[in-house]
Amino acid sequence: MRMVRHGCGVGLLAVVLGGAGPVSMRVLAQARPPVPLPDVSQTADGMAPHKTRLILKDGSYQLVMSYQVKGKVVSYVSAERAEREELPTDLVDWDATHKWEKQHALTADGQAPPPQIDPELLKEEEERRALNPEVEKDLSLPDQVAVVALDYFQGTPELVPLVQSDGELNRVTGHSILKLSINPRSASHQILELKGVASAVQMHVAQPAIYIRVGNDAVVSRGSAPLTVNTYGANAGEKISDKPAQSNDYVMVRADVRTDARVLASFNINALGTQHQQRDVVETTQELVTGGHWMKITPKQPLDFGEYALMEVLSDRDVNSAVWDFGVHPTSPENRDVMKPQPKRPVTLEHRDR
Repeated sequence: MRMVRHGCGVGLLAVVLGGAGPVSMRVLAQARPPVPLPDVSQTADGMAPHKTRLILKDGSYQLVMSYQVKGKVVSYVSAERAEREELPTDLVDWDATHKWEKQHALTADGQAPPPQIDPELLKEEEERRALNPEVEKDLSLPDQVAVVALDYFQGTPELVPLVQSDGELNRVTGHSILKLSINPRSASHQILELKGVASAVQMHVAQPAIYIRVGNDAVVSRGSAPLTVNTYGANAGEKISDKPAQSNDYVMVRADVRTDARVLASFNINALGTQHQQRDVVETTQELVTGGHWMKITPKQPLDFGEYALMEVLSDRDVNSAVWDFGVHPTSPENRDVMKPQPKRPVTLEHRDR
């Protein structure tokens, strides 16, 4: 440690030696040779030297070229003053110092490694991806739309918003439930009439996948826990006593196109999941998308050209009359308001000194 300032030392020696200025300076140089600094032209592993930090417990730090612990004292070469200095080891926050060294250690080619991303940020990113998982490259499920269909127009994947219709002109973008009872013993009969001869949404593939947001689809909060919905036995381990087991709870019903309307007929709910095939009814498979926020619904067999409606089965005698209608016509024009793949720009991270 530097205990005596050079100016004071010169005055003291000048008095002792009789005040001879030039002689005093020569004696001083002989009495106090300069402290030799370590060769920092390269480190022990042959790499070019680089600055590091001794981070102190009060939050400040010393910028140093090298340091060495000697008992209760740490000796270091200051990168700012190019002098060897010392300070007590108990002033140093060694955990923070070693963490900083690890994060800023040079790689084998002498370059600084990319900065590490905070684990909390990684966790938030995982939760965001669970809310908006990718269904195709650079094509993610949306925030504000509750139901979308994955279509392919001229080979390009697109997400098409679907809205519910209860047979009237009012259409909603959420997930409403209007219970409609069907007599399982009666013959097939008209249960719902949709306005118009064709849906506003036309699929260009025979087996479109439909994604329904699970739970509260009106407001989705970031970082929330996965939402759940009663799927009447579709989820593993769930038991519903008042409904017989069946393979799915959504069906795609083909509409009978008439003058200015599309008519949906009733069907035997208890026959779903059996070997009995019902006319104009296509059963579906369902699976929760990773993260538990979306359900994927696909028809078990290709759909013929025509008009359809996705209908939700609520019990062994009840269906939801608020349906999602669509058509299957490969030569139709492109749908409106579609969501297309959005290639992500590469993110570059840079080091910044504190």
